[in-house]
Amino acid sequence: MDADQLEWNRTLREQWVVHWDNQLRGRLDGLTDDEYFWSPVPDAWSVRPRGSSTAPVQAGAGDFTIDYAVPGPGPAAFTTIAWRLGHVIVGVLAARNAAHFGAPAASYETWTYAGNAAAALDQLDTQLGVWLAGVRNLGDAGLRLPVGPKEPYPEASMADLVLHIHRELIHHLSEVCLLRDLYLHTQPTANGATR
Repeated sequence: MDADQLEWNRTLREQWVVHWDNQLRGRLDGLTDDEYFWSPVPDAWSVRPRGSSTAPVQAGAGDFTIDYAVPGPGPAAFTTIAWRLGHVIVGVLAARNAAHFGAPAASYETWTYAGNAAAALDQLDTQLGVWLAGVRNLGDAGLRLPVGPKEPYPEASMADLVLHIHRELIHHLSEVCLLRDLYLHTQPTANGATR
């Protein structure tokens, strides 16, 4: 098949959906609150009950806030699963869904962060659904349009943005899976030994 006949919109959506369906989503099933908040190192950034953070910035509108700093520290702070999911849900998906697909406005400062793993996964599933529907509705012609002033590179195409968001999703959610593996292999088993 030649590139002019390829259904680019479907191809770009499948880049994410195949990875999500076959490698990531099943790895997130059963995520516990202990894993969600677990910090393998001291002073990791996380999502915390309002008022309990020592990070330079505690962003969020609800009972939980996400740790942050502007500019970010060097080296970058280590982050928990809760933080990484919060970043993906808000900074990667919800803000883009609002900017490009008519979803409600979203930012780190205005988001109501999930106080448990199940709520975070529900937020993730919701934002992914909005994202994929928005990309689908672009069609092939919409992928060629510039992203405009709501993005750092306004002249880039929507296809460029879709590829970037999919890389971000694969990258950060793979980190979440790695943290789950680390948690599993560092927690005591029933006989007191670690795995």
